[in-house]
Amino acid sequence: MIFEPLPLKGCYRIVPELRADARGAFARYFCSREFASHGLAQVWHQGNLSVSTLRGTLRGMHFQRGTPQEAKLIRCVSGAAYDVLVDLRAGSPSFGAWCGLEISAENRTMVYCAPGCAHGFQTLQPNTELIYLHSAEYAPGQEGGVHHGDPQLGITWPLPVTALSDRDNTLPALIDVVPYS
Repeated sequence: MIFEPLPLKGCYRIVPELRADARGAFARYFCSREFASHGLAQVWHQGNLSVSTLRGTLRGMHFQRGTPQEAKLIRCVSGAAYDVLVDLRAGSPSFGAWCGLEISAENRTMVYCAPGCAHGFQTLQPNTELIYLHSAEYAPGQEGGVHHGDPQLGITWPLPVTALSDRDNTLPALIDVVPYS
């Protein structure tokens, strides 16, 4: 696996190294030793599947507070998405900064979202499916988010939004989000 640091400390673009032959290809998408060598989560407590039928669907920007803090490993298994992370860590020099990248079934790129960062994405193709691994189980009382269109964040989404949940549309602005500590 190739670990490429993203602009937000502790976040990575991870590219599996394919080994191909006449049958097709094989690659690892997780190895506890390699994740440990980068200081990343090595135990996953929950796995989720997100299916979005419409191109332009936006989901996010979500995070989970509490202990243990939650890291995420995200991979697109069908279609394509523009994946975005926002730093919400108290005292971080990049607090409020964001970074985004395309993940797709074709490029097989994964995103490691560090604890203390919000995560969201917009689908670039219809029928896009993402698989998430979470380092902590979902805790409803600990969920949080920041509004995807907050001008203070200035996230540049690639498409007009075609579908958005009521919950995501009413998430607070960055100024109203208590930094993640």
